[in-house]
Amino acid sequence: MPYMYILYSNKLDKYYVGSTRDINDRISRHNRGTGKFTATGIPWNIVYSEKFEAYPEARAREMEVKREKSRNIY
Repeated sequence: MPYMYILYSNKLDKYYVGSTRDINDRISRHNRGTGKFTATGIPWNIVYSEKFEAYPEARAREMEVKREKSRNIY
């Protein structure tokens, strides 16, 4: 089942927004340090997720959240 998710790192005091087909595996990979950015913020904790019927919907929602986040920074 596809998901859009938001993780939070206490270490960096930052959020990470992503989408995946397997949320448990993806969060595990983030916390093993397989991604360049997320390796610096381990441990990551899931703070929000949304479930979708198809991956393109989850990806579109990820992009929507990222656009909104960028608008709120400035």
